[in-house]
Amino acid sequence: MEILRLLLARPHTISSLGRAIDKHPAWVRHHVLALEAAGLVHLAEERTVRNYTEKIYRASAAAFTVSLLIRPDEREKRSLVAHVSHDLAVELLASDEMSAGGLAAGVTGSLDSLIGVRQGLADIAGCHLLDTDSGEYNLPYARHLFPDRDVMVVTLAHREQGLIVAPGNPLGIRDFAGAIERNARLANRNRGSGTRMWIDRELHRIGADTTTVLGYETVVDTHTDAAAMVARGEADVAVGIAAAAERYELGFVPLFHERYDLVMPDDIYRTEEVEKLINVLHTKAFRSSVAGIRGYDPQAMGDEHHLSI
Repeated sequence: MEILRLLLARPHTISSLGRAIDKHPAWVRHHVLALEAAGLVHLAEERTVRNYTEKIYRASAAAFTVSLLIRPDEREKRSLVAHVSHDLAVELLASDEMSAGGLAAGVTGSLDSLIGVRQGLADIAGCHLLDTDSGEYNLPYARHLFPDRDVMVVTLAHREQGLIVAPGNPLGIRDFAGAIERNARLANRNRGSGTRMWIDRELHRIGADTTTVLGYETVVDTHTDAAAMVARGEADVAVGIAAAAERYELGFVPLFHERYDLVMPDDIYRTEEVEKLINVLHTKAFRSSVAGIRGYDPQAMGDEHHLSI
């Protein structure tokens, strides 16, 4: 665990790890190789120093969630951890260019993101959950999951979702019901994601039996993974963001616009790390970059909704 925390913070050699934890290099090497075999770290670089080859290792991700959150070593680096529904603006926000490593984001789905924050496994949730009773995004879910805590909801962007189809839309699909009627093979999304919840509501609304929907059990975690399935001919249709269709030069049938928010407890919102992150949202460079993503509208970016107990 200690080795992994150090490698999450920055790359290390076996020798520098040994110095950091006061262990013999042979002992350190044994554990690093075990972490490498598990896929948690990898050999990032080899360089020759005098008469020997120095190996430099780094963690395979920015952070890991197992049954507890493993953060970077805070003696070297302090970062926020977000559980998010897949979003290209979040990817941009978490990039070194924008946050300088201050945000580590892992894709879990909208509902699981909020639950992860509730359980203390993440600082921030990224979600786009529609409450059909009120027509409001995210706020009703945040109120339900945090009845005993003040919560801040910060809008990241509005984005367009629709049907991702093959170039030229050869099946002539115009809406989701039409895709099901034509027995189009679906690239479905992971349970708990906002898109999956929309899909299941629509299937219920049109009275479709999920056991007869081709591809319903074929689940991917991101919009780009769903688009990739359509691009490879493994699916005929996916529900996803316009930008994912554009990335693979696919057809796109617009369906609706939605609001994507960042949700966090008020005590997290008031930290210096979040202040720096919010400041990024108000920069011209970040807003321009998000505006350049197809189907994204940053006009409401940075709008805040404070939910108090």
